[in-house]
Amino acid sequence: MIIKNKKELEVLREGGKRLAAVLIEVAWAAKDGVTTKELDELAEKLILKSRGKPSFKGYGAHRAPMPYPGTICISINEEVVHGIVSDRKLKNGDVVGLDIGMWYEGLCTDTAMTVLVGGGTNKLIETTKKSLKLGIAQVRPGARLGDIGFAIQQHLEKEGFGVVRELVGHGVGRAVHEEPEIPNWGRKGEGNELFEGMVIALEPMATEGSPKVKLAKDGWTWVTRDGSRSAHFEHTLVVTKTGSEVLTKI
Repeated sequence: MIIKNKKELEVLREGGKRLAAVLIEVAWAAKDGVTTKELDELAEKLILKSRGKPSFKGYGAHRAPMPYPGTICISINEEVVHGIVSDRKLKNGDVVGLDIGMWYEGLCTDTAMTVLVGGGTNKLIETTKKSLKLGIAQVRPGARLGDIGFAIQQHLEKEGFGVVRELVGHGVGRAVHEEPEIPNWGRKGEGNELFEGMVIALEPMATEGSPKVKLAKDGWTWVTRDGSRSAHFEHTLVVTKTGSEVLTKI
């Protein structure tokens, strides 16, 4: 458990606000015919303009054959998270996850959203977005991680969607990933306790079909085993005296 001090929270608050602005601008640019590489270049340009530094670029993981090569993870349709950018063009109807992190004055925030290229409504996207809101509503001192997971899981499964088990939320701030791990499923009253000053990233990941996923050959991209589409939303937040404050609010 890592508790952030007042000065750190001020930095994270400003960094989160700047990162949220970057994400919304990239989301607006996610249109038919745009390549994921072009979106990645835009994301990096905006982060640097915000006096930040991409936190994903060059990030390593024990199972990956190489450090992550991009600024933003762009995951399309059956790709759940950590999609690697390329010359692939988006097309109308694609469900596109945009996941981005940024260092600002030595501290890191993380956020994600899923968009439907071409606009319109999509039940998978809207339900996953609401599940994040319901998870955030459980955050307060004394709450348990199982309270968060239960709220997210119950909503997603009630609406007929799968809840990915292999991937979880996490602490964030001094590192891209900190303890604790925060599952998107669970039982009320179980799991680690939350304390004021903890900074965590909640990130529900849902599928239209089976929740089972696998790691692609690139060693980074997680995809659904049955080829069904997936959605992903994420916010960085701090546990406050009475609840929580979203630091990456758009």
